Amino acid sequence: MAMKAKRRGFAALWLGAAILWIAQSVGGQSGETFKARLSPVPIDMSMMAAIAGSGSVTAVLGGRKLTISGTFVGLRSPATVARIHRGPKGIRGPAIFDLAVSQATSGTISGSLDLTPTQVEDLRNSRFYVQIYSERAPDGNLWGWLLR
Repeated sequence: MAMKAKRRGFAALWLGAAILWIAQSVGGQSGETFKARLSPVPIDMSMMAAIAGSGSVTAVLGGRKLTISGTFVGLRSPATVARIHRGPKGIRGPAIFDLAVSQATSGTISGSLDLTPTQVEDLRNSRFYVQIYSERAPDGNLWGWLLR
């Protein structure tokens, strides 16, 4: 009888550990989701002929790791660089991270970044935006703030 009780106790312990592990795995994958709609934002009227297109970006924050993926279409010249900038919504700010971007008029954006606690708060307070630059728009072609 003592042996059966030990086996049941061990089985219950094992089952509890497995449930806890699964719950942590599922919970760790969900994270906080942020989205951005990318659209042209000319700095001045002379840029109107050089910029066009649209796109979208999704960013998932898991702990302090930010994973970004997105697409864009319709640029008038090939993309050259994509970056995350820090600035209050609607106000330009400095670039703080580079992202991978297709060197084409339509393509993808991606990146995986490790944020500091201050950067996590900036993200949560809508102070991060994605900007795609292109050959004909070296000051920026598409922009979009990452919002919850």
